Amino acid sequence: MSRVQLALNVDDLEQSVAFYSALFGAEPAKTRPGYANFALTEPPLKLVLIENPGHGGSLNHLGVEVADTTAVDAEQTRLAASGLASVDERDTTCCYAKQDKFWVQGTPNGESWEIYTVLADSPVPGGPATRALTSPSPAQSAAATTTGACCS
Repeated sequence: MSRVQLALNVDDLEQSVAFYSALFGAEPAKTRPGYANFALTEPPLKLVLIENPGHGGSLNHLGVEVADTTAVDAEQTRLAASGLASVDERDTTCCYAKQDKFWVQGTPNGESWEIYTVLADSPVPGGPATRALTSPSPAQSAAATTTGACCS
């Protein structure tokens, strides 16, 4: 299973959850302080809402959720063969979930795209302070600081 992830900044999480619950006829799959996500099957979408007052209505980041780490690896290999660079993150915490992922580098408009799988739920949000890159080069470390949005 795979689905596109759309992470939006919202001014008021409670109001946004109410709106998207009505829009999609579904309740959030996960809610935490300042965070909610909808794991929809129709349309196949992971909608993430991140409370970020003053930035509501803007894009936080995009992603593709895949079934497992093998699929993450396959996508990273496929994109590398197409000439796209990436920053690898394994066993990292982001958006209240333990994940294996990578961030695609060099997007033409500066948007942040991640390809990821959820390994387990997490009680903490994660983010740049809790993410650990796997043997990063200096360039990867710099890129991760500016590219990986992770619920911020």
